[in-house]
Amino acid sequence: MIKNDFIVELFQPIIDKLGLEETIIDSIFILGVLLIYCYVIHNFIKARYRKDKKKKEVKSVVETLSMSVFFCIVSIVVNLKIGVYNFHNLYLNIVFIIIYLIGTITNLLGRYYLGNNWGNNVVIYTDHTLVTNGVYKIIRHPLYGSIMIMIYAIGIIKSNYMVILLNTFIFIPFMYYRAKQEEKELRITFKEYDDYAKKTGMFFPNIIKMLKKRR
Repeated sequence: MIKNDFIVELFQPIIDKLGLEETIIDSIFILGVLLIYCYVIHNFIKARYRKDKKKKEVKSVVETLSMSVFFCIVSIVVNLKIGVYNFHNLYLNIVFIIIYLIGTITNLLGRYYLGNNWGNNVVIYTDHTLVTNGVYKIIRHPLYGSIMIMIYAIGIIKSNYMVILLNTFIFIPFMYYRAKQEEKELRITFKEYDDYAKKTGMFFPNIIKMLKKRR
Protein backbone atom coordinates (compact mmCIF):
# COMPACT_ATOMS: atom_id res chain seq x y z
CA MET A 1 0.00 0.00 0.00
CA ILE A 2 1.35 3.45 -0.95
CA LYS A 3 1.76 5.66 2.08
CA ASN A 4 0.43 9.21 2.12
CA ASP A 5 3.99 10.45 2.66
CA PHE A 6 4.82 9.25 -0.85
CA ILE A 7 2.47 11.88 -2.28
CA VAL A 8 4.21 14.61 -0.30
CA GLU A 9 7.66 13.38 -1.31
CA LEU A 10 6.57 13.29 -4.94
CA PHE A 11 5.02 16.75 -5.21
CA GLN A 12 6.79 18.73 -2.48
CA PRO A 13 9.98 19.42 -4.54
CA ILE A 14 7.84 20.76 -7.39
CA ILE A 15 5.78 22.90 -5.02
CA ASP A 16 8.91 24.25 -3.33
CA LYS A 17 10.62 25.01 -6.64
CA LEU A 18 7.68 26.99 -7.97
CA GLY A 19 7.01 28.61 -4.60
CA LEU A 20 3.36 27.63 -4.93
CA GLU A 21 2.72 26.70 -1.33
CA GLU A 22 4.05 29.97 0.11
CA THR A 23 2.28 32.02 -2.58
CA ILE A 24 -1.06 30.35 -1.93
CA ILE A 25 -0.70 30.66 1.84
CA ASP A 26 0.27 34.34 1.67
CA SER A 27 -2.64 35.03 -0.70
CA ILE A 28 -5.07 33.41 1.77
CA PHE A 29 -3.62 35.43 4.64
CA ILE A 30 -3.90 38.71 2.71
CA LEU A 31 -7.44 37.91 1.51
CA GLY A 32 -8.61 37.20 5.05
CA VAL A 33 -7.17 40.46 6.40
CA LEU A 34 -8.55 42.50 3.49
CA LEU A 35 -12.06 41.07 3.90
CA ILE A 36 -12.08 41.89 7.61
CA TYR A 37 -10.73 45.42 7.10
CA CYS A 38 -13.31 46.07 4.38
CA TYR A 39 -16.00 45.15 6.89
CA VAL A 40 -14.31 47.34 9.54
CA ILE A 41 -14.57 50.31 7.15
CA HIS A 42 -18.22 49.42 6.64
CA ASN A 43 -18.67 49.38 10.44
CA PHE A 44 -17.12 52.84 10.75
CA ILE A 45 -19.35 54.27 8.01
CA LYS A 46 -22.51 52.82 9.57
CA ALA A 47 -21.51 54.09 13.03
CA ARG A 48 -20.77 57.55 11.61
CA TYR A 49 -24.15 58.00 9.94
CA ARG A 50 -26.47 56.17 12.32
CA LYS A 51 -29.45 58.22 13.49
CA ASP A 52 -29.63 57.28 17.16
CA LYS A 53 -27.16 58.73 19.65
CA LYS A 54 -24.63 57.15 21.96
CA LYS A 55 -26.14 56.55 25.36
CA LYS A 56 -22.73 55.86 26.88
CA GLU A 57 -19.18 55.59 25.56
CA VAL A 58 -16.13 54.27 27.42
CA LYS A 59 -12.79 54.98 25.80
CA SER A 60 -10.58 51.94 25.45
CA VAL A 61 -6.88 51.55 24.71
CA VAL A 62 -7.91 48.51 22.67
CA GLU A 63 -9.58 49.76 19.50
CA THR A 64 -9.07 49.61 15.74
CA LEU A 65 -5.95 51.80 15.63
CA SER A 66 -4.08 50.01 18.43
CA MET A 67 -5.06 46.63 17.01
CA SER A 68 -3.86 47.72 13.56
CA VAL A 69 -0.49 48.70 15.06
CA PHE A 70 -0.24 45.22 16.57
CA PHE A 71 -1.06 43.59 13.21
CA CYS A 72 1.66 45.71 11.56
CA ILE A 73 4.14 44.44 14.14
CA VAL A 74 3.10 40.84 13.43
CA SER A 75 3.45 41.48 9.70
CA ILE A 76 6.97 42.88 10.19
CA VAL A 77 7.95 39.90 12.36
CA VAL A 78 6.67 37.49 9.69
CA ASN A 79 8.29 39.26 6.75
CA LEU A 80 11.64 39.69 8.48
CA LYS A 81 11.40 36.07 9.67
CA ILE A 82 12.11 37.03 13.27
CA GLY A 83 11.62 33.99 15.48
CA VAL A 84 11.46 31.42 12.68
CA TYR A 85 12.16 27.81 13.62
CA ASN A 86 12.96 24.99 11.25
CA PHE A 87 9.76 22.97 10.90
CA HIS A 88 7.48 22.25 7.97
CA ASN A 89 4.61 19.85 7.55
CA LEU A 90 2.25 20.10 4.59
CA TYR A 91 -0.64 18.34 6.33
CA LEU A 92 -0.33 20.57 9.42
CA ASN A 93 -0.30 23.64 7.19
CA ILE A 94 -3.50 22.50 5.47
CA VAL A 95 -5.21 22.04 8.85
CA PHE A 96 -4.24 25.50 10.03
CA ILE A 97 -5.17 27.11 6.72
CA ILE A 98 -8.65 25.70 7.30
CA ILE A 99 -8.56 27.05 10.87
CA TYR A 100 -7.49 30.45 9.52
CA LEU A 101 -10.40 30.44 7.07
CA ILE A 102 -12.82 29.43 9.83
CA GLY A 103 -11.50 32.36 11.88
CA THR A 104 -12.03 34.74 8.95
CA ILE A 105 -15.59 33.53 8.34
CA THR A 106 -16.41 33.68 12.06
CA ASN A 107 -15.19 37.28 12.24
CA LEU A 108 -17.26 38.33 9.24
CA LEU A 109 -20.35 36.57 10.57
CA GLY A 110 -19.80 38.17 13.97
CA ARG A 111 -19.77 41.63 12.39
CA TYR A 112 -22.84 40.80 10.33
CA TYR A 113 -24.91 39.69 13.32
CA LEU A 114 -23.59 42.51 15.53
CA GLY A 115 -24.92 45.00 13.01
CA ASN A 116 -25.57 48.48 14.36
CA ASN A 117 -24.29 47.59 17.82
CA TRP A 118 -20.64 47.82 16.74
CA GLY A 119 -18.47 50.57 18.19
CA ASN A 120 -14.78 51.40 17.92
CA ASN A 121 -14.75 52.11 21.65
CA VAL A 122 -17.07 50.51 24.19
CA VAL A 123 -20.38 52.06 23.17
CA ILE A 124 -23.98 51.66 24.32
CA TYR A 125 -26.46 53.23 21.89
CA THR A 126 -29.95 54.46 22.72
CA ASP A 127 -31.42 51.57 20.70
CA HIS A 128 -28.70 49.06 21.61
CA THR A 129 -29.73 45.42 21.48
CA LEU A 130 -28.21 42.32 23.04
CA VAL A 131 -27.23 40.05 20.15
CA THR A 132 -27.64 36.37 21.00
CA ASN A 133 -28.25 34.86 17.56
CA GLY A 134 -25.91 33.51 14.89
CA VAL A 135 -22.37 32.96 16.17
CA TYR A 136 -23.35 34.84 19.34
CA LYS A 137 -25.42 31.83 20.36
CA ILE A 138 -22.24 30.07 21.43
CA ILE A 139 -19.58 32.84 21.64
CA ARG A 140 -19.88 36.24 23.36
CA HIS A 141 -16.88 37.81 21.59
CA PRO A 142 -16.45 36.11 18.20
CA LEU A 143 -14.61 39.11 16.72
CA TYR A 144 -11.79 38.77 19.23
CA GLY A 145 -11.66 34.99 19.44
CA SER A 146 -11.57 34.63 15.65
CA ILE A 147 -8.57 36.95 15.31
CA MET A 148 -6.76 35.04 18.07
CA ILE A 149 -6.96 31.77 16.16
CA MET A 150 -6.07 33.51 12.89
CA ILE A 151 -2.84 34.85 14.40
CA TYR A 152 -2.02 31.45 15.91
CA ALA A 153 -2.57 29.89 12.48
CA ILE A 154 -0.17 32.38 10.91
CA GLY A 155 2.45 31.69 13.58
CA ILE A 156 2.24 27.93 13.17
CA ILE A 157 2.09 27.89 9.36
CA LYS A 158 5.00 30.33 9.14
CA SER A 159 6.88 28.35 11.84
CA ASN A 160 7.34 31.57 13.80
CA TYR A 161 7.40 31.29 17.58
CA MET A 162 7.60 35.09 17.98
CA VAL A 163 4.14 35.51 16.42
CA ILE A 164 2.79 32.84 18.77
CA LEU A 165 4.35 34.60 21.79
CA LEU A 166 3.05 38.02 20.73
CA ASN A 167 -0.44 36.59 20.39
CA THR A 168 -0.30 34.75 23.71
CA PHE A 169 1.25 37.43 25.91
CA ILE A 170 0.14 40.69 24.29
CA PHE A 171 -2.87 40.34 22.00
CA ILE A 172 -4.95 37.90 24.07
CA PRO A 173 -4.53 39.77 27.40
CA PHE A 174 -5.52 43.03 25.70
CA MET A 175 -8.54 41.37 24.08
CA TYR A 176 -9.53 39.99 27.47
CA TYR A 177 -9.29 43.50 28.92
CA ARG A 178 -11.46 44.93 26.14
CA ALA A 179 -14.01 42.12 26.43
CA LYS A 180 -14.31 42.71 30.18
CA GLN A 181 -14.90 46.42 29.54
CA GLU A 182 -17.75 45.58 27.18
CA GLU A 183 -19.27 42.99 29.48
CA LYS A 184 -19.32 45.45 32.38
CA GLU A 185 -21.44 47.89 30.38
CA LEU A 186 -23.65 45.18 28.90
CA ARG A 187 -24.41 43.81 32.36
CA ILE A 188 -25.52 47.28 33.46
CA THR A 189 -27.67 47.73 30.34
CA PHE A 190 -29.18 44.27 30.00
CA LYS A 191 -30.44 42.31 33.02
CA GLU A 192 -30.45 39.11 30.96
CA TYR A 193 -26.74 39.36 30.20
CA ASP A 194 -25.64 37.27 33.19
CA ASP A 195 -27.88 34.42 32.09
CA TYR A 196 -26.57 34.74 28.52
CA ALA A 197 -22.96 34.68 29.75
CA LYS A 198 -23.59 31.47 31.69
CA LYS A 199 -24.65 29.70 28.50
CA THR A 200 -21.85 30.86 26.19
CA GLY A 201 -18.08 30.82 25.87
CA MET A 202 -16.14 34.08 26.03
CA PHE A 203 -13.91 33.74 22.96
CA PHE A 204 -14.50 30.15 21.90
CA PRO A 205 -17.42 27.71 22.17
CA ASN A 206 -17.69 26.23 25.65
CA ILE A 207 -18.33 22.56 24.96
CA ILE A 208 -19.33 21.79 28.56
CA LYS A 209 -21.93 24.58 28.60
CA MET A 210 -23.25 23.48 25.22
CA LEU A 211 -23.69 19.90 26.41
CA LYS A 212 -25.45 21.01 29.59
CA LYS A 213 -27.77 23.20 27.53
CA ARG A 214 -28.86 20.22 25.43
CA ARG A 215 -29.83 18.15 28.48
